[in-house]
Amino acid sequence: MAKPRTYDSEDFSRPLRRVLVGLLVVVFLAIFVLWRIDSPRVERFRTALVDKVVPSLSWAMAPVTKLSAIVENFQSYGRLYEQNQQLREELQQMKAWKEAALQLEQKNARLLDLNNVRLDPMLTHVTGVVLADSGSPFRQSVLLNVGTRDGIQDGWATMDGIGLVGRISGVGNRTSRVILLTDSSSHIPVIIQPSGQKAILSGDNSMLPPLDFLEHPDQIQPGDRVISTGDGNVFPAGLLVGQVAMGSDKRLRVVLAADYERLEFLRVLRSYASAPITDPGALLVPLPPRALPPGVQGPLLPAAGLPVSVPQDGTNTGAEGATAPSIPDGTTGARSD
Repeated sequence: MAKPRTYDSEDFSRPLRRVLVGLLVVVFLAIFVLWRIDSPRVERFRTALVDKVVPSLSWAMAPVTKLSAIVENFQSYGRLYEQNQQLREELQQMKAWKEAALQLEQKNARLLDLNNVRLDPMLTHVTGVVLADSGSPFRQSVLLNVGTRDGIQDGWATMDGIGLVGRISGVGNRTSRVILLTDSSSHIPVIIQPSGQKAILSGDNSMLPPLDFLEHPDQIQPGDRVISTGDGNVFPAGLLVGQVAMGSDKRLRVVLAADYERLEFLRVLRSYASAPITDPGALLVPLPPRALPPGVQGPLLPAAGLPVSVPQDGTNTGAEGATAPSIPDGTTGARSD
């Protein structure tokens, strides 16, 4: 007896898949051929087809768009987390620096109080914003947004908050130009600590200006501090310039303390010239004359406070030969005031 034939689902799905694959191949070939035909009519047909099909596929692209947005937000969250951790570490470091700065400020205040240091009240500053950097291979300068309306004068020193930057050279009503220390026309007197050697910092349009006119270069070591001397009233004394370094040409150069790569704000130091002294004698106050005791003749010696005895013959004994005069009460020796 013949058994009935059983049909498996695999017998129907396999031919169906073949038919579908064949249809997809035919459709893709038709689209390829359609997009390769260069004809005005076909071009209009392609445009109409795109206008009909593409907007209706927005619902199919919605999951992909949402997924890409989720991935982008997750990456952004990861970046924010890393930045937050970095800012936390920097905040901890800044707190430590703040505490150290407060301690140094208190210590400095105590030392100034012990030494009775009188600070110059005229040495204040005006802060300006760097408008433009007109640096070139032959001239190094920047432009500030402060001028004569702010009381700016030629020759005043400028700093970036840490180190010396340059000096004012040219003032307008609203702007002023700053010649940097790196400019070839800049020559300022400096002193190297702790050796105390004086030199001239000469700009050469490089970031490492050299030190010229050194008397004893062998007493200077890389890393020594360079500050302004105040000689010639070019700059106020004690302004930080930088540190000594040995250049590639075996010359002693200075690594400037100011950050010349990011000059955004500059402080212009007000440094008014001191009043000239026209009468040096007015600084010396004459001492009041001392009254001599009765019976004592001759002036008082300035050094010992002793009266010079004048003999009856008219000759005067010198300071070395002066003897203690006789006082009417019979005592001899130096007079006590």
